[in-house]
Amino acid sequence: MTELTHILNWRRINDRLTTSGQPSEAQLADIRELGVTHIVNLGPHDNKGALQDEAGTVAGLGMRYIHIPVAFEAPTDDDFTAFKNAIEAHPNARVHIHCIYNARVSAFFYRYAKSGACLSREEAFANMESIWRPGDDWAAFIDDTDAKGEPNRYAGEDY
Repeated sequence: MTELTHILNWRRINDRLTTSGQPSEAQLADIRELGVTHIVNLGPHDNKGALQDEAGTVAGLGMRYIHIPVAFEAPTDDDFTAFKNAIEAHPNARVHIHCIYNARVSAFFYRYAKSGACLSREEAFANMESIWRPGDDWAAFIDDTDAKGEPNRYAGEDY
């Protein structure tokens, strides 16, 4: 299987799900070449590094765009439900999920795995740990009692 390691924090979850940080327009075309039909973006459009018209670029490439803007300082259960629905609504589609750094996405997949979906909890934790370690509000979001009150690894970065 082709891996697009030139994309920031590229990860393959399984045969139909991939994740990354913010892809460029050219990298979105590379993602489409893998057979991806749906792009899910968890990053707000006003984040540093976000594409000016990602929805238009994705549509122009013939893929469907799903935007779930997750405020980095305050991820919610509603955000998680929208994420889960976006993945489960298209069980036979190849889906690429990204944010700015793959921090939001990796934490969402960790929480998703804890519910018994997609990856083992250990695989999802290792994936997330290879990118960052959530603290603060994210620790509560993923129910990691050891990280509550601790700063996010890479605190101060624009995820």
